[in-house]
Amino acid sequence: MSQPSFAQRIVDWQRVHGRHSLPWQLAPSPYRTWVSEIMLQQTQVSVVIDYFNRWMARFPDVPSLAQAPLDTVLEHWAGLGYYARARNLHRAATIVASEHASKLPADRAALEALPGIGRSTAGAILSLGFGQVAAILDGNVKRVLARHAGIEGWPGRSAVLRELWNEAEARLPHDNAAAYTQGLMDLGATLCSRRQPACSQCPVATDCVAKSAGNQHRIPAPKPQQARRERRSQVIVAINNNHVLLQRRPATGIWGGLWAPPIIDADTDIAGAVAKLGLQLQGQPESLQAITHELTHFRWRLQPVRLEVTPTGVQDDASTHWQAIGQPNPALPAPINRLLDQLATEQMHQKSTA
Repeated sequence: MSQPSFAQRIVDWQRVHGRHSLPWQLAPSPYRTWVSEIMLQQTQVSVVIDYFNRWMARFPDVPSLAQAPLDTVLEHWAGLGYYARARNLHRAATIVASEHASKLPADRAALEALPGIGRSTAGAILSLGFGQVAAILDGNVKRVLARHAGIEGWPGRSAVLRELWNEAEARLPHDNAAAYTQGLMDLGATLCSRRQPACSQCPVATDCVAKSAGNQHRIPAPKPQQARRERRSQVIVAINNNHVLLQRRPATGIWGGLWAPPIIDADTDIAGAVAKLGLQLQGQPESLQAITHELTHFRWRLQPVRLEVTPTGVQDDASTHWQAIGQPNPALPAPINRLLDQLATEQMHQKSTA
């Protein structure tokens, strides 16, 4: 007697052993699926849960997200990293509101035309949000399919990725789309883990090529190692009357759209940079504790330099802001938030000992 299909075994396993109580599963909708999928990119489920709940309390649907100021959106994203994801969510919501009557389109091409939605995310929205039969290929699913089909090589290579997409499409069931998609993701997140796969408990282990060959620990291949670059910068912590100067970061790049003190190259002259900002230096600069910020492709070493200044030409506007020290500002990158918290603590200590 032949065993059930790959898809049927995944569906049966998911119903008994899969995850069913994640916040975005409790009241599934295309919008909730979309937000959760974007948040889960390069971020662990345990981290996303609280962010997702806070997001939904503030932006429960497309109209509320589309109408919100970008600063408010970024405040609710602060700490998740990869801020382009939040900006793309906001941009896409405005498009959906204006062009699709505030409803996510149930069409792959229309979804992929929206900022930040690629082939796999579109498939997840269609499958989990609309119940359509559609393939996905996130990191967990790549690992499951690569092992089961015996596809060697790093999934980031175009040839390997093409093979994986062919497998993802070929294995789709005719029904139970949401359970199958969720099951693949759950299997990759639990049993078919990167380092210690629990093959003895896997519902599709009997015909897994990697397990049969004993090389499940070698598939998929890791990303080729590259030399880690290092970048050095100075952070101009310009203070006037217990306020620190902040600038809005460019929309693209690191900390895009967030607020931070002016950041300059490590070899840039501080006095000249301060003058260009329309500030007059008072006294001597003071180096604060250095910050090391680990990013995907490089390590960023930031040297904060505290300066007492007098403004000569800087005014509050859309890209410049004087922030009261000790006043919360959620639209700050986490390392900058910690830096300003440190300043506030020092200020309180000085007052208590004065």
